[in-house]
Amino acid sequence: MSELARDRTEQRGGRPERYGLADLKPLGEALRRHWLLAIGAAALVIPTLYGVASQSWITEQGAHGPIVLATALWLFARRWTEVRALARPGDTRIALAGFLIVAPIYVVARIINVIEVEGFMMYALLLVAAYWLIGWRPMRAMWFPIIYMLFIFPPPDTVVAMVTQPLKIAISQAAINLLYALGYPIAGSGVMIIIGQYQLLIAAACAGLNSLISLSAIGLFYIYIRHNANWRYAMLLMLAIVPVAVMANFVRVLALIMITHYLGDEAAQGFLHTFSGITMFLFSVLGIFAVDAAASPLRRRLARRGRSA
Repeated sequence: MSELARDRTEQRGGRPERYGLADLKPLGEALRRHWLLAIGAAALVIPTLYGVASQSWITEQGAHGPIVLATALWLFARRWTEVRALARPGDTRIALAGFLIVAPIYVVARIINVIEVEGFMMYALLLVAAYWLIGWRPMRAMWFPIIYMLFIFPPPDTVVAMVTQPLKIAISQAAINLLYALGYPIAGSGVMIIIGQYQLLIAAACAGLNSLISLSAIGLFYIYIRHNANWRYAMLLMLAIVPVAVMANFVRVLALIMITHYLGDEAAQGFLHTFSGITMFLFSVLGIFAVDAAASPLRRRLARRGRSA
C-alpha cells in the first residue's frame, strides 16, 4: 500500500477508503477547462490508435494490444484516485520544449506511415500534455501504468529483426539436435528445417519474440497486481518470464515439426499451427503462475526481511 493510501486509511479510522466514479470528477472538470487540449489529444489518439489496431492488433504478435489497453486504462484510473492530491501543473517551458522535440517526429512518421514510430511519438505527446496538466510527482507515482501502456504499440522492425534472428536460429538448432538424437530424419541450416520430405521455415511468430512480448505484458500486469509491495520478488519473477517464453516456443517448434512429419505440411500450416500458438501462450502463462507458486517460500522470506529492515 502506498504512503498516500495508508494515510487515507488511517484518516478513516483504519477502514480502507473506497473509490468510485466520483473520484474521477476532478479529471472531468480539468477536461472541460482544457477542452481545446482534449480535442487536440483526440485528434492524435484516434487516427494513430486506429492505425495500430488495423496493422498490429489483428496479427498474432499484436493480439495482446486490446487487453493491454483495457487493463492499462484501469490501472491509470486506479492509481489516479490515490495520487491525484499530488497533482500540480508542470513547468510550461519544459512541456513546450518536449512538444517541439516530439511533434515534428510524429508529423513525419504520420506522413510516411511508419506506424511503429508514430505510435510511440503520439504517446510521448500525451505524456508531455499530462506533465503540463498534473506535473511530475503523480506521473512518477504512476510509473508502471505509463510503462505498461507501451506494450500496445508494435516494436520497430529493426528491433524485431535484431532480436528474432538469433533466437530463431538457436531454437531451430536445439530442436534439430534433439530430434536427430532421437533418430528422426531431420537436418537444417539456420531457420530452415528439413524433416523427411518436408521443409519448414521457422518464422518470427514461431520462434519467440512475438510471444515473449505478449507474455511479458501479461506477466508484468500479473506481477504488479499481485506483488507490487514486494519489489525484490517482483523483479525476480520478471526475470523468469524470458526462459518460460523461450521454453514454450521451443516446445511449439517441436510440435510443429512432429505435426509436419506425421500429418504433412498442410496440417502444420493450417488450424494446428494457430492452435499450437494459442496452446503455447496458455502454457506460458500457466508457467509464470507455476514459478510464482514454487517460489512462494522465497517470497515470504523476502517479505520478512523487508519488514525487519
